[in-house]
Amino acid sequence: MRKLTVTAFVSVDGVMQGPGAPEEDTDGDFRFGGWTVPHFDDEVGRFVSGTFERATGFVLGRRTYEIFAAYWPHHRGDPVADGLNTLPKYVASRTLGSVGWEGAVLLEGDAADAVRELKEAGDGELQVHGSAGLVQSLHPLVDEYNLIVFPVVLGTGKRLFENGAAPGELSLAGATTTGSVTINVYRREGDVPQGTFLDP
Repeated sequence: MRKLTVTAFVSVDGVMQGPGAPEEDTDGDFRFGGWTVPHFDDEVGRFVSGTFERATGFVLGRRTYEIFAAYWPHHRGDPVADGLNTLPKYVASRTLGSVGWEGAVLLEGDAADAVRELKEAGDGELQVHGSAGLVQSLHPLVDEYNLIVFPVVLGTGKRLFENGAAPGELSLAGATTTGSVTINVYRREGDVPQGTFLDP
């Protein structure tokens, strides 16, 4: 059984839209693109590279696929570029008719069903990077979240979890602080436990 992981750059208020450049994703008139760049340091880079080194394949939403496919095929020689250019990329899209990046294939039918089959069909680690809408549909299947939290509040934009996300408990499997950024690794546990501070 493959492990399904999500790695996301998120603001303190949970926004993950347009982290890398001003024009990366302006949907909804989002105007804060590139908000991670002033805080991105070498330790964050090493964590991200280490994540890509574990991958055996990627699951990408349409927007993330288009951003990655426009950039990464022109780069070589680091774990991110090498992983993305050589490993399978499974693209979830209702609008794309084809994908041209070597190793990329369109998922057929419901994305969650297709990813469930991919998990059951092999070993290793399937990774989702970015892809806010896709993450929300895959949330019940995700085994581990790598949340890289940057010290900004954006107030608007696509969020990691919107209203209606499937409830569940996560355990903190690792935490690192690098400069002003925190890296938190969460693993899925089960139902949300409840208790009370009030005396009966």
